Amino acid sequence: MTPRGAAAERHVPVLRDRVLDLLAPALDRAGAVYVDGTLGMGGHAEAVLQRFPEATVVGIDRDSEALQLAGARLARYAGRLHLVHAVYDEVGDVLDDLRHPAYDAGLFDLGVSSLQLDEADRGFAYSQDVPLDMRMDQTTGTTAAEVLNSYPAHDLERVLRDYGEERFARKIAAAIARERTVAPFETSARLVDLLRRTVPAQSQRTGGNPAKRTFQALRIEVNAELSVWSRAVQTALGRLTVGGRLAVLSYHSLEDRITKQAFAAGLTSSTPAGLPVELPHHAAYLRALTRGAELADAVEQSANPRSASVRLRAVERIRTTTKGPTR
Repeated sequence: MTPRGAAAERHVPVLRDRVLDLLAPALDRAGAVYVDGTLGMGGHAEAVLQRFPEATVVGIDRDSEALQLAGARLARYAGRLHLVHAVYDEVGDVLDDLRHPAYDAGLFDLGVSSLQLDEADRGFAYSQDVPLDMRMDQTTGTTAAEVLNSYPAHDLERVLRDYGEERFARKIAAAIARERTVAPFETSARLVDLLRRTVPAQSQRTGGNPAKRTFQALRIEVNAELSVWSRAVQTALGRLTVGGRLAVLSYHSLEDRITKQAFAAGLTSSTPAGLPVELPHHAAYLRALTRGAELADAVEQSANPRSASVRLRAVERIRTTTKGPTR
């Protein structure tokens, strides 16, 4: 696929400076390895390469067009850059292939990318009538149209309820099941029209565009985002070196909850209650670098509207574990 505009002109990385400041102690040294598990159009990776001249970047993305754009953007750093077409739960395999037993700092910027939102033919946006695709990797997998046309109504209801937190999931699923008997769903306008007719008017007045939650749910289902992230965050923590730092940018409560729970497990001692001293191998192995989830300030939200819903969490690995790296 031919790139449609240079990456640097199309993408403003969310919380770029704050992320770099959090990761700096782990990156400002010779031989540091930085993993960008969701490379996108390379904004954060470019900032790392510029600020830390001795760091090597491993950039992972499932979207081949994003990799092509990022590769062009970062071409001048080719000697310190490895770009890999993979899903981010494959981060362990990627590190093994590159012969890195561990990494020093990492970032996962979750959710849909600027590229995917901006390109109408990717099917992520509901403001235009486009094919219902929504695959982050367009070379494989099930499209949103196939989900709508093939899932039983009870499975559609589950997807809308669990991934879109949609109050009217049952009503919408039933309407989709009826409508597809007339003709299969192919493009977004027909689905948006169905949602406008199905979601109660009062909810539309107070809850915004009725398509937002359904489109989010379909996107998460098509790309298996939550299960992929559940696996990826465990691998990412396990391969983080002692003194290494990991930052995560989340944009909705479901993925942030997974991050919070994974971090909390490492931030908490597992020494059995009642013991007079903490057992060293049960001590917390992570240290929090943020107090809860940090938000973008008003200035950034005004300049970059996509930062409005971001939640930033970051941790540092402070000791070895039986399953983790030792360097």
